[in-house]
This record gives sequence, C-alpha cells and structure tokens, in this order.
Amino acid sequence: MDRVGITIGGIIVYDYIKIIDNYPKVGQLANILSMGYSVGGAVPNTLIDLAKIDKSLSLQAIGMIGDDESGKYVLKFLKDNGINTEMVYTQNKIGTSFTDDMIIESTGERTFFHYRGANSLLDFSHFDFEKIKSKILHIGYPLLLDRLDSFDPEYGTVLAKTFAMAQKKGIKTSLDLVSENSDRFSKIIPPSLKYTDYCTINEIEASLTTNIPIRDAGDNLMINNIKPICIKLKEMGVRKWVIIHFPEGAFGIDENNNFYEQPSFELPKGYIKGAVGAGDAFCAGVLYSIHQGWNMTQALKVGTVTATCCLSKSGTTEGIENIESMMKSFDNFPLRKL
Repeated sequence: MDRVGITIGGIIVYDYIKIIDNYPKVGQLANILSMGYSVGGAVPNTLIDLAKIDKSLSLQAIGMIGDDESGKYVLKFLKDNGINTEMVYTQNKIGTSFTDDMIIESTGERTFFHYRGANSLLDFSHFDFEKIKSKILHIGYPLLLDRLDSFDPEYGTVLAKTFAMAQKKGIKTSLDLVSENSDRFSKIIPPSLKYTDYCTINEIEASLTTNIPIRDAGDNLMINNIKPICIKLKEMGVRKWVIIHFPEGAFGIDENNNFYEQPSFELPKGYIKGAVGAGDAFCAGVLYSIHQGWNMTQALKVGTVTATCCLSKSGTTEGIENIESMMKSFDNFPLRKL
C-alpha cells in the first residue's frame, strides 16, 4: 500500500480557557481577567495545526466524544478543517472530556484541571486498521486513556498492542505524553516505547519516564543530562527518533544515534499570549517533517516555529499558519543561547 497522510488518535477535549492574574495558594483568590473556549487535546490540536501547516495533507482522527454540545462542537470543528472523522465515536454513557485551562497573563504559564470523560473509553477495538491509510499513527496521551493504559498480557499495555499492530501494517508510530504529576510513568509508558518509532515529549515527561533528573532545585535545565535521557529512551525501545522539547529549546537523537540541538527564540515582551497547545504544535511540526521525509535538523526547526506561533495566541490552534509563513520566524527573532 502506498501510504499517505497522518492519523492521530487519543485525547479529544473541550477547553475552557481562563486568563488569570496569578495562581493562588490554597484558600486564596485569583482574578479571572478573560475567558474563552477552544478545542483541545492531542487529536484536535495536532490535526488542526497540521491542516493549517499544509492544506493538502490527508488527515484522520480517532477518538471518543460524548453525545453533548461540546462533543458536537469539536466534531464539527474537525470536519470544517477537512479532517476525516469516521473513527470519532459518539456514545452517551459519559460526557465529552473537558479541561479548565488556567493561564497566568504575565508569563503564559498554565495549569490544567481535567475531566477524563469519554476519552477513558477509547480502546483497541476503535482502531480500524483497514481504514487507516496513513504513513504515521500518532497517539497522545497515555496516562489519560484508561482502556489503552490498561494491562495486556502479551504486550504490556493495550496501547503497546495498538502500536504493535500498526507497525505490522507498515504504519510508523509516534507517541506524545502528558505532564501528569504521578509515579505511573515507569509502569505505563515503557511497554509502548518498544513499539514506538518517533517519541516527541517535553522535559518533564522525559525525566519521569527515565527517572533521570532534568531540572535542578532552582528549575534550571540540567543540560548534561539531556543526552543520557535521549539514549535511555532509545534503549527502552524507541526505534528511530527521540525528541525532547522545553521552553529553552529542543534536543533529539536520530536512528543513527546522532545528537541534535535547536534553541528556542528570544521573544519580545508581550508576544506570549498563552502556552496551551504549544506542545501539540511542536509535535505537529515534527510530524509534518517526518511525513515530508525531512531530517531531524529540519524537524526541530519546524517544531520550534510551530510552537512559537502557537504562543502568540491564547487558544490552542489560532496562532498556527502555513509552513512558509511560519518559517519566516527565523528571520524575525534571535535564537537563545543554550
């Protein structure tokens, strides 16, 4: 089969976005300065980013929504962006997943309050591999997908089984995680890494998965630990690329164990309107690069500019433009020093 396009399965979320003046301590008050709503989660965010990057891409969604207004809104939004939704399943047992996104106005830092909802029911049976014609199957995020996170006697987890089947069908697999505050990473994530071709995650997720620290007590990046973390993730099973992204930049290691780095941009004061969706935007840039057959140097650049454009708006996908427009960021902003 001559495969083309990208399929993304996993989390579908309706985001309630609240811009606040500070993040309060327990029992104290913060002011909500403005409110909005948006689609959210790995499936809508990454697919809509990809649709904006290149309108010619063949894109497909796999996920669960509730039979409610927020689910209908997300489904229509996907369809309006030209995304194939035949494997987005509606059920009435539980509502569409939602997240309250709290964004501090001055810094763009965000905190999430998440309701699992319909996402918890997504299972192996919902991945119809006869209908997946894509080059790449990207899934995000384990730890929030109860049935895919559950134990499988042969593969370790149901998600690992799903990736193994994709690889048997000649589909490249890609994984993104969520920055959950828990100790579940070392139990749930490793089985899937054995069947992952491309792993694109942030520094917190990378540290929790490998148990190698990446920031010191002062929240400074521990640069010397990044390459060992990348190598450890490859040793845990990732077949081709490991990429770790963070506010300061991104690092990666390819299928030949070559190591790469890409600083982020020095952005002017006031540029960052919100960081919600920036990780998905980075993934979208990397996925697009993989689909196009580009090398890791180019992939890190595209991921960086896509995430940067996302930061310019408070919503999850509003800041994304076509690939040609976004690459001009390298002419507009200086790079940080790592």
